[in-house]
Amino acid sequence: MTEATRTLPYGSWPTPITSELVVRAAARLGEVVVDGTDVWWAEGRPSEGGRTVLVHRSADGTTTDLLPPPWNARTRVHEYGGGAWTVADGAVWFTDFADQRLYRIDAGSSEPVAVTPEPELPAGVRHADLSVAPDGTAVLAVRETHAAGGASADVVHEVVRVERNGTSTVLVAGPDFVSDPRLSPDGTWLAWLQWQHPDMPWDAAELVVRGPDGSETVVAGGRSGAQPESVVQPTWGADGTLWFLADRTDVWSLYRWRPGGEPELMVDTGSDIAGPAWLFGLRRFALLDDGRVVLAYGRDGADRLAVRETDGTLREFDLEYAAFGQLAAAGRDVVCVAGGPAAEPVVLRVGVDDGATQVLRPARDLGLDPAWFSRPLHVTFPTVPGDSEVGEAHALVYPPTNPEVSGPDGERPPLLVLVHGGPTSAARAVLDLGVQYWTSRGFAVADVDYRGSTGYGRRYRDALRDRWGIADLDDVVSCARWLASDDGPAAVRVDPARLAIRGGSAGGYTTLAALTFRPGVFAAGASHYGVADLAALAADTHSFESRYLDGLVAPWPEGAAVYAERSPIHHTDALNTPLAVFQGDEDRVVPPEQAEMLVAALREKGVPHSYLLFAGEQHGFRKAENIRAALDGELSFYAQVLGFDLPPDEGIVPITLSS
Repeated sequence: MTEATRTLPYGSWPTPITSELVVRAAARLGEVVVDGTDVWWAEGRPSEGGRTVLVHRSADGTTTDLLPPPWNARTRVHEYGGGAWTVADGAVWFTDFADQRLYRIDAGSSEPVAVTPEPELPAGVRHADLSVAPDGTAVLAVRETHAAGGASADVVHEVVRVERNGTSTVLVAGPDFVSDPRLSPDGTWLAWLQWQHPDMPWDAAELVVRGPDGSETVVAGGRSGAQPESVVQPTWGADGTLWFLADRTDVWSLYRWRPGGEPELMVDTGSDIAGPAWLFGLRRFALLDDGRVVLAYGRDGADRLAVRETDGTLREFDLEYAAFGQLAAAGRDVVCVAGGPAAEPVVLRVGVDDGATQVLRPARDLGLDPAWFSRPLHVTFPTVPGDSEVGEAHALVYPPTNPEVSGPDGERPPLLVLVHGGPTSAARAVLDLGVQYWTSRGFAVADVDYRGSTGYGRRYRDALRDRWGIADLDDVVSCARWLASDDGPAAVRVDPARLAIRGGSAGGYTTLAALTFRPGVFAAGASHYGVADLAALAADTHSFESRYLDGLVAPWPEGAAVYAERSPIHHTDALNTPLAVFQGDEDRVVPPEQAEMLVAALREKGVPHSYLLFAGEQHGFRKAENIRAALDGELSFYAQVLGFDLPPDEGIVPITLSS
């Protein structure tokens, strides 16, 4: 302990990582497009109401925003969006969030021109997953059409070709869902992905190709083989071959297909290259002009970036980053979004020959010494296998870190267990001020990759099938208890009496279920737009997820008894743990009625709780003021429940604690 170090109770440590810093000039970096010598990317900006801006970097390094307010390049297809824009030869095509119409901005212009007509139903016709046809005269898109009744069963998904004059031609119709429509370089072959209820795309998506004669071939994927197979990210090579990722070897590996042939396995890293297709437009590999392929894949809680040479060898780059996404080829370079344990995401250019890097879009200047940042430790811990063969789970664990303060001798820190959404998402070893907000105050944080998470292969992902609300609870509880025991890592030993759990969306469900069905483990919890009633989610959610729970819980409505058994809202008699609830009032994925039913039950029981409802927010908070209110409100809630003081200099107004 240095002379400058003070001793203060865990949780109360003063820190410069405030909620104001978390949102100040923050941006969520999205898709990357390389257009000739220019690079484009998307930025979601909380300070601008969460709107998505398109940023253009010309060859001379000049960077400009293309879309002024109120334009917002964001689509609502599948409600999660992605693939809302694309660029070719300087012309930009995008979906605007307000009306979901397609717009175009011609090269040399900055004025959006409406392409598709105004729909009869507001936002009733939506477009996503845009790709420009090789001749540049049109875009291919996934079109989602909503009926006036609003029922998820009536939503129609199609692949369409949209001409510059707005004329739309349906290319693919019939499957419940479609994605990734891509034309071959000569424009004569069409590839796309399709899947049917109750599958999700990571369960059994088929890769279909239509040839010049109109015949169709299922290249890979689906349920016709010995086991289900998921295909993602089909990409045409310049030579007319089709590359894609499939999980027939348990992990998502890289394959190549030639018309008339069979898929060839090109790269199997032993771990997942791809992730779940919650969003359109995700890219984990890029084809270079010289026949090489650059790809990203995870191992031991961190990503590697590597190149497959033309002789088939795989060469890893030695880079300081630990997460890579949105890969786009740029000659003999690759451009991507990259981040690491001490670096927020940047837009990065990597020379494939020499590994030289150039930051095209730097992270914001936080003005902080890296000593403030807690570095994650990837751990594997024993859990309860149950009906699954998998007997272990994983987490990124962050120790409390503050260069100016330490905890009292002999005292262990509180633990905050993070439960990611999906539940197929994964913990990422990237500097996240939303995590450092807690670690710099004296919390240990465990970001748990419970069974069902992506990055460990299909066997691990499928270990949650039929067991959501069981296996995930076993894993988060096992992680917390392991870190509180003497068997966990010595660098992070936590106080068993001050364990807290938080999660959003599907992670919010696991949070609520852990407090309800594993009473006595956690002293407090926070649900951000979490699921309280599984039956309500199955009966009243959007089209994309309307049959998702068939695989995670049981077929609906035949399995109604299982849904009731695993829904926290039906077991509030067992819920006696203080709980904070945060919800958006325009959430269509998890409607606010679920949060309000839960809060009413807590109020009736007299359980200490807090509830914040944010106007204008949907599934996930995008506005800076609401992100701040949720963070500071949750901290204030834990301070009152776990018994520590708020740092006085931040001026945090204590959240109301009701009972």
